[in-house]
Order: sequence, then C-alpha cells, then structure tokens
Amino acid sequence: MTTTEIFLIAMTIIFTIPYLIWRLGKTEYYAPLVVVQIITGILLGPGILGSVFPDYYALVFNQPVIQSLNGIAAMGMLMYDGWIGPKATTWQFVLGIGMACAVTALPILILLMEKLEILRQPIGQRILRYVSIDDIAIWGVRALILLDWQRVGKQLGFLVGFAVVGYGLRKLMVWLPASDRWYVGLIWLAVCGFGADWSGLHFMVGAFLAGAIMDSHWFDQKQMDGLLHHVLWVVMPVFFLSTGLRTNWSLGGAAVFIVAGVLLLAAVAGKLMGTHLLKWEEGEGSLIGWLLQTKALIMIIFANVLLDKSLITNETFTALLPMAVASTMLTVPVVSPKLARGKSIVFRSQ
Repeated sequence: MTTTEIFLIAMTIIFTIPYLIWRLGKTEYYAPLVVVQIITGILLGPGILGSVFPDYYALVFNQPVIQSLNGIAAMGMLMYDGWIGPKATTWQFVLGIGMACAVTALPILILLMEKLEILRQPIGQRILRYVSIDDIAIWGVRALILLDWQRVGKQLGFLVGFAVVGYGLRKLMVWLPASDRWYVGLIWLAVCGFGADWSGLHFMVGAFLAGAIMDSHWFDQKQMDGLLHHVLWVVMPVFFLSTGLRTNWSLGGAAVFIVAGVLLLAAVAGKLMGTHLLKWEEGEGSLIGWLLQTKALIMIIFANVLLDKSLITNETFTALLPMAVASTMLTVPVVSPKLARGKSIVFRSQ
C-alpha cells in the first residue's frame, strides 16, 4: 500500500474507534469524547498497541504517517534524573510543571457546563471570568518560561512589533465589514504564530496573543460556535491521537504512574485550596474548584510545548497525560451531586 492509503487508514482509525467507544459505551457522564480520544491515542501508541501487535503498529503508524499526523496536530493547536528536560533550568522545569497542574481547559469546561446546564447561569458566567484570568496568568508565565536569553532581542522585537501591529489591527477590524474579519483574523493568527516561533517563544504563545486582543463582538456568535464545533470534531481528534502516539510507557516504568498520581493530587489540592482561601459562600469554593479541574485539552497543548522545547522529558510528558485525563474525568461525577445539593449557588451573581 502507498503512504497515502496507509495515512487514510490511520485517519479512519482515529475518527472511528474513539467515537464508537464514546457512543456505544455511553461514557459521556464520566468521560467526554475528548477524554476518550486521549485514552484511545495512548492505547494506540507504541507502549500498548506497539507492544502487543508490533507488525500492525509498524504498518499503520509508520514514520511518514506519524509526521503527517503531527503536522495536522500542529495546525489544530494554532523532575531530575530523567524527568527534567535537557534544555531546562530548575526554575523553568518547576514553573512548567506547576502551570501544567494549574491550567484549566476552557473549551472542555464550556462543554461540561453546557451538559450540567449552568453555562448561562450566573455561576457559569463567573467561572468563565475566573478561567479567563487563569489563562492570562498562565500564558504570561508560559512566555516567561520559554524566554531564550540568547534570543531575547528577537523576543522583545516580536513583542514590540506585536503591540504596534496589534493596535493597527484593532483599528482595521472595526472598519472592515463583518464578512472580511474572519479572513483577516486567520492571517493575523498565522503571522503571530510565525513571529512567536521565529523569536523562540513557540507558535502557541503567538496564537494566544493573537486571540487575546480581538473582541468577540467583531464576529457572529453562531459562526464562532460553529468553528468551535468543527475544530473539536475534525481537527482535535487528530491532535489527541497524535499526542497519544508520542507516549511511550516503556520509559520510566512504574515511576511514571507514581509521578502521575502525585501530580494529580497536587493539581486537585492546589485548585481546591485556592478557591477555599477566597472565602466564598458555603459550597461555592468546592464547586468552583472542582469545575476548574478540567484541564485535558490545554494541559496537553502546554505539555507538548514543554516537550518540544526540551524543558521536560518523554517520561514527564507521559506522566502528565494520565494526570490530565483523570483530573478531567473527575469533574462531572463530583460536581453533579454538589449542584443537586446546592441549587441556590447556581443563581448567585456574586
């Protein structure tokens, strides 16, 4: 078979298997489709499928196919003694792991809050504001982590250029007809991604900055929701599966699972302690803290960036994946009974 034919077989597997598990297994309550996609990617990786059926794995997920999948995944994204990456300093590694534990995946959180019927309620809107602040802080720290002091001049140049061109873009977007804003927005996304990667900050930093200065009211909300829907169903499965294919369970052995458990404890405890310190009304801190545990999507993107920049090793990357999956899967089962016991919390605006 040609590489194209094998690639199409791989794409068929990527879209079919997770969907069948999710739909036929009725996993939505405890494992949304995105979580099933991540788990399936891990199962299809070299550590499991490659070990049990090495010939089939070598045929379907050969190097050209993996490279193609990683290319599509990149589009979809626009610890010592073996745990710390070869290019990381101590503070970069510690902050990187800390941010990976602290992150919240806004797209997945929105899906879960829709399922729980609280997205349009006061509590849901409050949580969206908290997550937005959380994202801004984490992306700021991420940019600091990725600073390359040998290329700091390039990075400062990119940030200055971004500020100047961004100011002009905001003026331009107001003047443009609504139908043209989508096209210009995509150009802006590509330019920022290139500039950030060229300067050493990683294209995901550029992508975040590109979106951060654009106003949602410039775009039709139904079209925005449609774009989110298509990305989640068409592009993100490839990203999740390609991420799983980078996971090698033979590295690190049982220590990987021990570290994953420690990271999960740190991630859950950190969010819950943080929300309880704010001294909200009874029940609010716990509810919000558990909703903010949804981290699979953004945490995996974050971990990919750290791995690409050699700030973590494959062992650390492998340990972060089950932590993110478990944290996300805990959210709905824990939050649902809390909502049932405290319905008044849903309608509080402050």
